[in-house]
Amino acid sequence: MSGVLGVDSGGSGLRAVLALKVGQEGRGTAPLESGEPVRTGARGIDAGHLVEQLVPMARQLMADAGIATLRAVTVGAAGYTSLGDSLRADLPSALARELGVRNLALAADGVTAYVGALGQRPGAVVAAGTGLIAIGTDLTSWRKADGWGHLLGDNGSGAWIGRAGLDAALRAHDGRSGGSAPLLARGEAMFGPAGTWPGQLYPRTDRPAMLASFAPEVAACADGDPVAADILAEAARHIADAARAVCPAGGEVSGEVQVALTGGLFKMGAPLLVPLRAALTDRLPYARQVAAGGDPLAGAVRIAVDLAEDRLTLPREEDMLYVIGEPPAPEAHAPKSPAP
Repeated sequence: MSGVLGVDSGGSGLRAVLALKVGQEGRGTAPLESGEPVRTGARGIDAGHLVEQLVPMARQLMADAGIATLRAVTVGAAGYTSLGDSLRADLPSALARELGVRNLALAADGVTAYVGALGQRPGAVVAAGTGLIAIGTDLTSWRKADGWGHLLGDNGSGAWIGRAGLDAALRAHDGRSGGSAPLLARGEAMFGPAGTWPGQLYPRTDRPAMLASFAPEVAACADGDPVAADILAEAARHIADAARAVCPAGGEVSGEVQVALTGGLFKMGAPLLVPLRAALTDRLPYARQVAAGGDPLAGAVRIAVDLAEDRLTLPREEDMLYVIGEPPAPEAHAPKSPAP
């Protein structure tokens, strides 16, 4: 028996899942999780550290499923676009040596998010949680917008919404215009007196996550607080602008253009989704809004399945989707019985 392996490497560690039958990627094992983020060093994402974590997970998944060989592996990694040099240089040989992998795809996490959401179709996907990135393709090249981090971008993300909410809370604390008393009350309930917030926030290395933790409080206030509602409406405009920046125009492709949303931010529900759907309709009237088919890990599996079956048609770009592969082996057929 053989299968394919999908891997998602992000801020909370590695996740890996084995698809037992090529062409039926939905019928896979339960994912394993490492719980330890892959280190980043002078050469970017540390391929050696990724291998140390992934190989035991892959062997366990293979043993549990009775799988002898892997027909293809896809590794989707956060930061791959700018920090993928070590992965491209070292991972193919390491996985060939340790797991016998001959077909390997290395992808930006935005690419696996795109494929999980839309598959191999033209359109745009916004992946948003603590941060935010938009990925689009006309199936000849990739387009990317934002993803610049909480200091320079990630506009409309969880960190952006949380920071805007805390700003409005501090405006109320100071008596400045644009303040929100409900957000101030919720902020002090979460973090203590407003005067202590800078001392809590500025020294931390996980500032984006801390900011994003306040985003649900903004959503909770939106129904009765116009300041909170305006923050979410502005976030919606930022998200729609990122989608428009990467989405191919209707005339650029044959067939339908789709746009989808994926990531934990959109679990915020109606306070964000209602203004966001309106903003997408305004900025992308030719694109059909659809529900995401799956998450980035599902996207990694789909890429591995298509690579194993030699039907991967997505654009190959070194810093977005880098593929090393062999043509699939011909299927074995039972010998025919001699004619009577």
